Amino acid sequence: MSIRPSVPEIITVNSEALQTQIRDLLPSQNGFGSELQATNIITPIIDLTRTAEGSSLPVNLQQAMSFGSQTSYNITSGSQVLANSPGFWRIFGQLTISSNGSTAGSGLIRLDNGLTTKNIYNVGGFNLSTDIDVEVAEVLDTIVFLAAGESVEAVVSASGNQTFALTVRQVADGQGTLVQPNGFPL
Repeated sequence: MSIRPSVPEIITVNSEALQTQIRDLLPSQNGFGSELQATNIITPIIDLTRTAEGSSLPVNLQQAMSFGSQTSYNITSGSQVLANSPGFWRIFGQLTISSNGSTAGSGLIRLDNGLTTKNIYNVGGFNLSTDIDVEVAEVLDTIVFLAAGESVEAVVSASGNQTFALTVRQVADGQGTLVQPNGFPL
């Protein structure tokens, strides 16, 4: 039995979807004339995805709150616009509803396009005159996308026994470009 040395094979990959993905993730390769190729040679992989997408940070660090990047709210009644600029916004906080034995309490987060609203988070409906000693603390950590002309609002009923403590920070603009925490890099 003779031993044949392995011969590397290189084949052309004809996939417009893969070529589009490469152009999107690696803008510097846009217009590069060569087609994608595959090989049977074991090649070490270096993942450049985060850098190609515009960030050298892992997602959980890129979305971190920072002193200059966030706006904090402490809402006890009425509505408060949290953000109204296009892009992706992280909303983090807690709604606390306490009983006072006489009124109903609720809190919600809603999207508003100027014509209609859509609730995306809603806690409440407790009748505190019958549900004695109700204590609710709900944590919220979500990301919303706003198109031009849209806003996200927090609404708290006016019974005076609930508080929405929220922090809001833009994590990407309307084009999807990541917004780094203020002060990064040092």
